This record gives sequence, C-alpha cells and structure tokens, in this order.
Amino acid sequence: MALKVVLLSALAAVTLARPDIPPPSYGAPAPSYHAPAPSYHAPAPEAPPKYDYNYAVKDEYSGNDFGAQEARDGYDTQGSYYVQLPDGRLQKVTYTVNGDSGFVAEVTYEGEAQYPQESYAPAPKPSYVPAPAPSYVPAPAYQ
Repeated sequence: MALKVVLLSALAAVTLARPDIPPPSYGAPAPSYHAPAPSYHAPAPEAPPKYDYNYAVKDEYSGNDFGAQEARDGYDTQGSYYVQLPDGRLQKVTYTVNGDSGFVAEVTYEGEAQYPQESYAPAPKPSYVPAPAPSYVPAPAYQ
C-alpha cells in the first residue's frame, strides 16, 4: 500500500511540474526559444593597440636556437621569428599585417642542409643471463 502512495505522489509531482505549453499540432508553430541577453558589455577601447615584444632562446647543450619579435601600432603589425632546424639551417620568417590586407610572410633559409653520414653496425648481442634455479627446500613435516 505504501508503494502505491509513493508512486501516485511521484506521478502527481511529474504532472504538476509539466510546463503549460500545449504540444505543437500539425500546422501550428512550435514554441520559439531565444538566447538570453548578454549581461556584460565590454568597454570600448580608448586607443588603438600598440605594443612591442621580443624573445630569444639559445641553448648550446640541447641545440635549441629560436626567437621572435613583433611590433604593432594600430592596424599595422610587423614581426619576425626564427628557428634552428635539425638539418643545421636557420629558418627565418618575416611578416606584415596591414589592416585588412591579411598576413603576408616571407620565408628564408640561412646555411646549407647537413646530413652526416651515419655508420650502421650490427646490434650488440644481448647480455641476458637466465636467473639461477630456485633453491627451495621444503619445510620438515612434523608427525
């Protein structure tokens, strides 16, 4: 009996929680949903952007050598970056962006690609030694 009361209460709760929107019928417009209005409005910039930055990394131990620099004044941006390639060349990219003209880049390489002759030798023989046989001695049986 208690189970019937619980089920009837759950059914009543689901029925009362249903929204009072009639189901769409044939030819009737479906209910429309709209995104909420934004509550935050970003402040308008006071001046056009202007910045200048650069960085460089040169690590002799790992061979890393790369860097970049960029300057922007309003809609005019100019910059470059470079990286040491694994074949020994230095790749440089110089770019500009002027308003709506898009990103215009010029890629250059310095140096000659180096591919050292590699000598191949047979793999060394494995030095695997099997584990010694277990020296298990059963415990004495007491009678």
